[in-house]
Amino acid sequence: MREFIPPAARFVDLPVDFPLRRGGTLHGARIAYETVGRLDEDRDNAILILTGLSPDAHAASHPADTAPGWWEEMVGPGKPVDTDRWYVICVNSLGSCKGSTGPASVDPASGDPYGPDFPELSMEDIADAAAHTVRALGVERLACVIGTSMGGMSALSLLARHPGLARSHMNICGAARSLPFSIAVRSLQREAIRFDPQWNRGRYDAERYPQRGMLTARKLGMMTYRSPQEWDSRFGRTRITPERRRDTDPFGPAFEVEGYLECHAHRFSRRFDPNSYLYLSRCMDQFDLGDSCGGTVEDALGRMRLERALVIGVETDLLFPLRQQREIADGLAAGGLDVEFLALDSHQGHDAFLTDTDRFGAPMAKFLAAL
Repeated sequence: MREFIPPAARFVDLPVDFPLRRGGTLHGARIAYETVGRLDEDRDNAILILTGLSPDAHAASHPADTAPGWWEEMVGPGKPVDTDRWYVICVNSLGSCKGSTGPASVDPASGDPYGPDFPELSMEDIADAAAHTVRALGVERLACVIGTSMGGMSALSLLARHPGLARSHMNICGAARSLPFSIAVRSLQREAIRFDPQWNRGRYDAERYPQRGMLTARKLGMMTYRSPQEWDSRFGRTRITPERRRDTDPFGPAFEVEGYLECHAHRFSRRFDPNSYLYLSRCMDQFDLGDSCGGTVEDALGRMRLERALVIGVETDLLFPLRQQREIADGLAAGGLDVEFLALDSHQGHDAFLTDTDRFGAPMAKFLAAL
């Protein structure tokens, strides 16, 4: 078990006894965050970014860490999220392994990593921890909460549980609840990790590590992050040339698409804690904004206290299909909000918000400019 903390990460301590929605309490927990830009005197130009499952808090480069961030093309001076105007806060989710307290963190009661003894995590816990972080930084009202992928879920939870904390919301490839297909995919990912004998019921270490399970889980995820159209256009049926094949197994990777999955899965597998993967993916499955608010999704969305919202989805998204973003937009609009809904025709699937900056950047910039 290992944490992977960005060099410029800063930390906010959660309340000494931080209760979790499904039982259990965290003691001495913390949230990792980074900021870009300057908070103005009125403290009203802050934007919170809530991330997908695997990113850290380093969304964009800044003087304390000049390495490109995971959303480098979108966040920075003169970019769609313009840090010449906005003070951008990006938090690493509670339960992650990128600085915030999670299964890879040390349990102060035992002196060992939590591992599988970490309490059951919920999207509501992630939202409450993010809200506490914002207030600890001296921000009482955000100009906007931006949620991408899983962050779209935690953003909705934050807005529902902390009414008035934000003026506006940008939901990008997000969802108000998990659907059967995405639950099934994540179930298989967890199964791949748990059935790796090296997982050892969550008691692994660097020498005995569920590498094969992590590789398979990541490949399954990557298949859903992009669309069939992109796989076709990028790889077709191109084969790996004989001189580039490293695997003598006759059933090993023979096509370029297989090699791509193998390469990227290897890059990821040792950079994310397997138990964190299990906890975060499971809390995505469990999330339903209606259940969280004691009613229906429509009721919860209709009660959001916001001024404006922008909801963006992609027609080729397999993991969070477009009808889920339309559900968010319709629910917010039913509550009387000024809502813009965009269905983009990018062929890059769920991860288009990370790669198709031309399509996403312009409407995001326009929305923020109007605040």
